[in-house]
Amino acid sequence: MTNDSDNIDNNDVNPESENTENDTPENAAADAPADQSPDDKLAAAVTEVADLKDRLLRAVAETENLRRRSDREKADAANYAMTAFARDLLGVGDNLRRALESIPADIDLGDNAKTLVEGIEMTERELLNILERHNIKKINPMGEKFSHSLHQALFEVPDTGEEDGTIVQVMQVGFVIKDRLLRPAMVGVAKGGTPAPLEHVDTKV
Repeated sequence: MTNDSDNIDNNDVNPESENTENDTPENAAADAPADQSPDDKLAAAVTEVADLKDRLLRAVAETENLRRRSDREKADAANYAMTAFARDLLGVGDNLRRALESIPADIDLGDNAKTLVEGIEMTERELLNILERHNIKKINPMGEKFSHSLHQALFEVPDTGEEDGTIVQVMQVGFVIKDRLLRPAMVGVAKGGTPAPLEHVDTKV
């Protein structure tokens, strides 16, 4: 007894597989309509090259900007990493200065007290030297013109005989770290004194 499948002719093929020989890419390309002229293809290629070149230049520029920003951040980290610590350390120097200023000038100190005062003065000098070695410098702007970028005015002093805006009293010195302000100087400025001279402008042609 034989199955019906045995009667299937070996020459029969799956209908879905018919005409597969004609479906090759080469034949498909040959059958595709030539809807672009050589000039159009060249123009499209030139446009694509220009677009790719623009993308490449943008990527290079972005990479360079990222590198520069990274270098700048590294330099800032190296130069200003100790900013917070230095600002806290300034309080120690302030206390040393207050201790020295609290000693009456007209009092006769004993030998022990003189030694103590000398020790405080040496400690203050050493602290300032250490700060300066790390590019932290003191601002003592007595007699200078007031600057918003370096000073903070606490009060105005009338009738000093100085030009308006001249610093006539320093309540607390300021500090800079490299080219950045670490702490502004607390100052009093002259008011109602001599007006600042105006620069002469020659109007003659």
